[in-house]
Formats: sequence, structure tokens, C-alpha cells
Amino acid sequence: QVQLAESGGGLVQAGGSLRLSCAASGRTFSMYAMGWFRQAPGKEREFVAAINWSGTRSYYADSVKGRFTISRDNAKSTLYLQMSNLIPEDTAEYYCAGASVPSAGANTSEYGYWGQGTQVTVSS
Repeated sequence: QVQLAESGGGLVQAGGSLRLSCAASGRTFSMYAMGWFRQAPGKEREFVAAINWSGTRSYYADSVKGRFTISRDNAKSTLYLQMSNLIPEDTAEYYCAGASVPSAGANTSEYGYWGQGTQVTVSS
């Protein structure tokens, strides 16, 4: 099993940047595909980005493509989400997720491990 803990959320003005981190503990982090999801009040949890076990392949939701970058440091057992050019529509609770396969996609059902979330609020 792997435990996940997000950090780095906060309040930022539109156009600003934030970097989220997700620290993993437990089983070998490098064996897991990882993803970021978000959930706004009253909405379903949605896919943001995913990265394969080695960090060589990444995937993004159309809504964040070109503005967000997912990365991982397997030596530090940490997943990152660099967010730039933030807009108010990016306001949500952000969750990191782990899947015990080398590569995973956009479906929440692919991921068996979830963090508690970190709040990102973008003001206009």
C-alpha cells in the first residue's frame, strides 16, 4: 500500500502560478503510475494530468494543456504539478492518486490510492 499527502495549495490571483507536491510513503513509489485530479464544489472529480511510472510519458486534460506540467522525482518519492496562468475555473480541491500499474489514464477507477487533497483558489 502507498500513502499520499498533497501540499502546496493556496490562494492565488488569476494569471499566477502554484506548484503542488504529493509525497508518497509505503511501497515503492516508482512502481506506480500517478495522476492529479480535482473537484470543485457541486461537481464531479475530474482528471487533470497523469504520468507513467518512469516519468517519460504524461497526459493532460484539454482544459489544462499548455498551462500545467506534471512531473515526478522517484528518488524523492514525490509527484508534482506545476500550474501556471491560473484562471478562476481552476479553483478546486486537488488530489493526487496512485495506480499499481506502469501507466494509467483519466478514469478515477484506475487509481486505488488517493491523498486527502489540497485546496487551490484562484481569484479574479
